[in-house]
Amino acid sequence: MDKPLIIAFYLPQYHPIPENDEWWGKGFTEWTNVGKAKPLFRGHYQPKIPADLGYYDLRIPEIREAQAELAREAGVNAFCYWHYWFGNGKELLERPFKEVVESGNPNFPFCLGWANENWQAKLWNADCSSSVKKDLIIQEYPGNEDIKKHFYSQLNAFKDPRYIRINNRPLFLIYSPLKHPQLQEFFHIWNALIKENNVAESFYFVGLAKDDREMENIKKLGFDAVTSGLLDRIPSVYMKRPLLYRIIKYILRTKFKKPIVIPYSKAAPLFTHSSFDSKEYVIPTIIPNWDHSPRSGGNAVILHNATPEAFQKHCESVLSIVKEKENKIIFLKSWNEWGEGNYMEPDLRYGKGYIQALAKALKKVFP
Repeated sequence: MDKPLIIAFYLPQYHPIPENDEWWGKGFTEWTNVGKAKPLFRGHYQPKIPADLGYYDLRIPEIREAQAELAREAGVNAFCYWHYWFGNGKELLERPFKEVVESGNPNFPFCLGWANENWQAKLWNADCSSSVKKDLIIQEYPGNEDIKKHFYSQLNAFKDPRYIRINNRPLFLIYSPLKHPQLQEFFHIWNALIKENNVAESFYFVGLAKDDREMENIKKLGFDAVTSGLLDRIPSVYMKRPLLYRIIKYILRTKFKKPIVIPYSKAAPLFTHSSFDSKEYVIPTIIPNWDHSPRSGGNAVILHNATPEAFQKHCESVLSIVKEKENKIIFLKSWNEWGEGNYMEPDLRYGKGYIQALAKALKKVFP
């Protein structure tokens, strides 16, 4: 039986850029928040410290090679690099991926996920009861010429033999499909250009849904597939009552300045829905851990006591769902989102535990 295609989301935020220097201070990278994180309650695993690769810089080719080798060890087949195109030719954090394309190394498959969102800073008031979002850079959609310019900015990547294809069509993921005001024009132009440039007949477009309700709506827009980590829905579903969750969240933040803490073992079964994920057009997601307190402090949602053993059980469940599908595709959220406590890379507590857990689950379900 064919083994699944496991694609890990990959964050390129580990090298300084002028914009981050301006907004957050000279030399800022994702490691800045990770390194200063503190435990918020007894038994809270913080800070999370990288082991084998250390506090790396993605401008170093050897680091990218080592990441690919670790991914292979886990059974991950490709990286989905987050890609930032804000319109009018404005990109950010593009250097690591461009160097991967230009150098031909590492020899490891990849695809792109367009993170079409504003970049914002959340400024919380003194009692943490509410926040004001400060726009750092706005996602714009200037029109058809910009859609073409966007395509040609990545044409070399689409031509690369390492680029992931589904049924011979390059996979391209859109993070916020419902926010794109010209989505049909985008599909039409990109499909025409990929054919005109003799790369493929069309793209395999994947839309990311933020919750259950969005999944059907996104498919109806013309996407070939839909995926969702469903993290946004976990707290309210776990507590069974969305209104109760909002009340508890308000009390924790305003009175106690405490995060929402949910056991990973209870949350993991909620990551997937067999009724959704068994559908051919739905790509399920596996999630090893989650704790974005390095970014959000007491306003975080924390999946507590995430362990490689619990992750392996979660992986086996999802792998079993895709076993009978024609396209056995799984997204892994994420390879290296250290600021959100959402990563596979080795740390000082578990070493290669998460990598080994996924490898064991694959061997068990797809012997």
